[in-house]
Amino acid sequence: MHLFKLDSMKGGWFIGDFEPSVMQTKDFAVGWRQHAKGEPIEPYFHVLAPEVNVIVRGRVRVNDQELAVGDIFLVHPKEVCRIEFLEDTDLVVVKWPSVPGDEYPEDVRNYGRVTV
Repeated sequence: MHLFKLDSMKGGWFIGDFEPSVMQTKDFAVGWRQHAKGEPIEPYFHVLAPEVNVIVRGRVRVNDQELAVGDIFLVHPKEVCRIEFLEDTDLVVVKWPSVPGDEYPEDVRNYGRVTV
């Protein structure tokens, strides 16, 4: 058995094509993301990877829909995600494949700097 600490991982991501990692793989990425109430997150999108989010604590507004503990939302490639943290929130996030850098701010899409 090997032991790891979540706080030694980058941004809560612990499986994927990056270091440090519990398991390095290009197939998928898994993270435990912790966000404070009101924490600003710029609207973003992925070109390649779908992203599944499970809300394990807190409440969020995602693309004008309020979600809470136990809700799961899937963000499709090229779909802009606008998220607001209504309470301190913990998410389990899974993306596949694991493509470091496949997250872009919405304004990049709007100004044609990324081919979608």
